[in-house]
Amino acid sequence: MKIDPAVVSAFTPTGKLRASINLGNPILANKHPETGEPFGVSIDLARALAKRLDVELELVVFDTAGQSVEAVANERADFGFFAIDPLRGKKIEFTAPYILIEGFYLVRDDSPIQTNADVDRPHHRVTVGKGSAYDLFLTRELKAAQIVRAPSSPTVVQTFLEQHLEVAAGVKQQLEADAQRTHGLRLLHERFMVIQQAMGTPKARGLAAAETLRAFVEEMKASGFVAQALSRHGIVGASVAPAQ
Repeated sequence: MKIDPAVVSAFTPTGKLRASINLGNPILANKHPETGEPFGVSIDLARALAKRLDVELELVVFDTAGQSVEAVANERADFGFFAIDPLRGKKIEFTAPYILIEGFYLVRDDSPIQTNADVDRPHHRVTVGKGSAYDLFLTRELKAAQIVRAPSSPTVVQTFLEQHLEVAAGVKQQLEADAQRTHGLRLLHERFMVIQQAMGTPKARGLAAAETLRAFVEEMKASGFVAQALSRHGIVGASVAPAQ
C-alpha cells in the first residue's frame, strides 16, 4: 500500500500523526494501572497507521467519546476511532467499521422491565454516557423514556445507582463487569443496537486521505490484524466487521 506524499501531508499538518484515543470504551482502549500508558486495539491500529505513513505518532487521550470526536471534528487530532453516526458524520469522514460492538440495557433484579420493548415507557429514565454512540442513538430512538446523561460511559452504572434510575445503557462488557461488582443487577436478554466502530478523519483533509484510511482499515481486517489485536488484549463480545 504505497502512500502518496500529499496524503501523508494531509494527515500530518503539524508534522506528527495525532491519534484521538477514547478511554471511555474499554473494548478499544484502556490505561495501564502502573505506567498510565494507554493500550488496546485502537492504539495498535494507530501505531500501524503511523508506521504505514512513516511518521511519528502522538496519542491525544480523552476520557469520553464526545471529547474524542470533538478533537477530530475541530482538527485538534488527525484521526480517531468512533462509532459511526450521522451526526458525527457532518465533519468526520468514516471508514467502514472494523469491529462490531453490542449495546445492552441493565436493570435491577426486581425491575418489572423484562424486554427491550419495556424500556421506552413514560417515567422510565435511561442513563447513557454523555456524547457516546448510545446517547446519540437513543436520543433519536426513544420516544417516551427520559435520557439521563452520565459524565462518561464508565460512570453510567454509578449514575444509575446513585440517582435510582430505571435503566442503564452501554457496552455489554462494561455493564457485565459493573454488574459483577454490584449485587442485584441484570442485563436484558437481547441487544438494543450494534455499534459499527470505525476510524475517521476530518472531512477537511480531503478525499484522498479518507480513501487511504478506508483502504488501511480493509487491509487490517483482511490480514487478521484486528482479530489478533482483539485476542491479544483479551477482548470478548466484539467481532471483526465484515469486509466492505
